[in-house]
Amino acid sequence: MKKDIARKDLIAPCGMDCGVCSAYLAYHQNIPKKRGQTVHCTGCRPRNKQCAFIKRDCNLLKENRIEYCFECNDYPCAPLKRLDKRYSTQYGISFIENLNYIRDHTIEEFLSQQEKKYRCPRCGGTICIHNQKCYACDTITS
Repeated sequence: MKKDIARKDLIAPCGMDCGVCSAYLAYHQNIPKKRGQTVHCTGCRPRNKQCAFIKRDCNLLKENRIEYCFECNDYPCAPLKRLDKRYSTQYGISFIENLNYIRDHTIEEFLSQQEKKYRCPRCGGTICIHNQKCYACDTITS
């Protein structure tokens, strides 16, 4: 049995909800790894990566001086804007909108919103942002 990860720890500094990522869901649902197809990941924070996407470009993240990118004076920085544009275009989500919501509300409210937004209508599992698939029951939503 895998160690439970606190849901808050699945929100990366960049605003990515690792809990709705295909690599995390494959790991969490014990889906066998397939070279080049199925990747496993426990999330950025549990792996102590802080943000796999932009940490290499950010000294504040490297040095653990901020928890979320919105705490930085350069927010949103160029690397975050590039990442946000890619995910907005490919998957219809905005990390910057996620971060603004967390900043303006609470992490608990954001988590509640995410859980409702990505809940599988068939089984109550989690819908993946990358392929709109519920890894618990194999339902694909659109």
